[in-house]
Amino acid sequence: IEEFGRSLQQGGVGLFYYAGHAVQIDGVNYLVPVGARIVKEGDTKHQAVDVGLVLTEMEGGRNRLNVVILDSCRDNPYASGFRGSSSGLARMDAPSGTLIAYATGPGKTAADGKGRNAVYTGSLLKNMDTPGLELGQMFKKVRSEVAKDTGGKQTPWESTSVMGDFFFTP
Repeated sequence: IEEFGRSLQQGGVGLFYYAGHAVQIDGVNYLVPVGARIVKEGDTKHQAVDVGLVLTEMEGGRNRLNVVILDSCRDNPYASGFRGSSSGLARMDAPSGTLIAYATGPGKTAADGKGRNAVYTGSLLKNMDTPGLELGQMFKKVRSEVAKDTGGKQTPWESTSVMGDFFFTP
């Protein structure tokens, strides 16, 4: 994560994408890496990654735009033994020049999907390649598709402070 932050000192656009298990404990979102052995709540703070660390590294860069995509709003598999745990991910406010995209709303859970990718990631991949689709418009299109594809059970969310336009595919 520190190396990623250093690379943003060169400028450009920062993109952080995560798909996998994540948990919310006391309002803090943790990304659970493959191979983590989480048995008790305290294990999370030592073995998982606080999304706030990623945001801090990105915010310290000299780049004009940061995009954080979290396809990880699923039920906490450890919730029964965790006192401070809540369903889904907690909402985070986007630092200046940043867009944080969530697979679903705060405190909600997201569908895994039937194929290689979750419903949300599948829609992202399809729409990122659309020429001339501005970043905000792309996420609106993804939101509509995911809501439709899940029968209204999942509605993606974004927190943004992005100024200006950005296109994945100009």
